[in-house]
Amino acid sequence: MYKSWWKILGAVLVTYSTIAGFLASVPPLPILHQSIRNLYFHVPMWFSMIILFSISVVHSIKYLSSNQQDDDLKSVQSINAGIVFGILGIITGAVWARFTWGQAWSFDVKQNFAAIALLLYFAYLVLRNAIDEEQKRAKISAIYNIFAFPMMVVLLFVLPRLSDSLHPGNGGNPGFNAYDLDSHMRMVFYPACLGWILIGCWIYSILFRVSSLEKNKQI
Repeated sequence: MYKSWWKILGAVLVTYSTIAGFLASVPPLPILHQSIRNLYFHVPMWFSMIILFSISVVHSIKYLSSNQQDDDLKSVQSINAGIVFGILGIITGAVWARFTWGQAWSFDVKQNFAAIALLLYFAYLVLRNAIDEEQKRAKISAIYNIFAFPMMVVLLFVLPRLSDSLHPGNGGNPGFNAYDLDSHMRMVFYPACLGWILIGCWIYSILFRVSSLEKNKQI
């Protein structure tokens, strides 16, 4: 039980932030109105994705130095989990955009770059499936992943800031800070971020254990 404390904590935080996200009061802001509640779901999805991709690139580096098969499995399964959260991030963002910008996909610069960043990791999975030889697949995938990660960072955090965007914090728009993220929202937003990150790591650990068992059966 003591080894699973972080899983319990993740489940508690997600349950709390979900209930509070729908029921707790939010500041009366123009344009956003009640849709600002999506902040508790949309942003944590992206944070979870980035953490999982970070875990993946660490294991890719470890694989190139150790050639341990477990590092390759951990790398690919953290990407599988990260992609799920990336898709959820795009879906929740599209729903939010529909109610605040008037359409689900307005080809906003950050929307476009986020989609491209996610496609980089879909390409990673395609690359793995195209190579049959196990060690060659693991090595090439690790090298690709090491280059894909900084590209993802640039696409999500650097390029959008160089042009106008409807997203908060870009193109002169104020970010979610003292302007609209009051103390009551922080009490829900921060636990939501931590909770979803822990759930993402839990999902990744389950995927790794399943793939490891399947691997052992084949030997």
